[in-house]
Amino acid sequence: MKTIHTNAKHTEWLSADEMHFESKKWLSELEFCKEEQWFFEDLIRSYTLQILDNDHFEESKRLIDQLSKIVTQTETLINAVKSHEKQLSIMVDGIDEIAKEKAYKNEHRNLTELFGEFKKRYRILKTKLFNLIKLVMKESKQNQLLDKE
Repeated sequence: MKTIHTNAKHTEWLSADEMHFESKKWLSELEFCKEEQWFFEDLIRSYTLQILDNDHFEESKRLIDQLSKIVTQTETLINAVKSHEKQLSIMVDGIDEIAKEKAYKNEHRNLTELFGEFKKRYRILKTKLFNLIKLVMKESKQNQLLDKE
C-alpha cells in the first residue's frame, strides 16, 4: 500500500483516548470490510459461469484481481492497527519520552492517511463489483425468461 502524505496536523492535538477510540473504530470498520469481502467472494462463486462469460471476462478478471489485493491490504491494515494499539502505552505510561511519543503520533497520522485511502479504493471497488453482479444477475434472469418461452 502506498502512503499519501498530507499535512494533517490534527494528530498532534489528539489525546491518547482519542487515538485509542480512532484505532478501535478502524479495527471495527476493517473487520466489517473483511466480512463484506467474504460476501463478495461467495457472490462471485455463485455467479462464476455468468461472470466468466466473454462479455464480462476482462472486467470481472480485473475486479477479482482488485478484490484479491484489497483482501490482502485489509489484513495488512488490521495487523498494523493492532500493532499500533499495543504501543499506545507509550502515550499513557507517565514517562516523558518525547521522541517515542512523537513517533507514535506520526505513525497514527500515517495510519489515518492509509485508512482514508483504503476506504476510498474499497468504496470504488464495491460499487464496481455490485454493478457487475447486478448486471450478471439481470442478464441471467432475462436468459431464464427467454428459455421458458
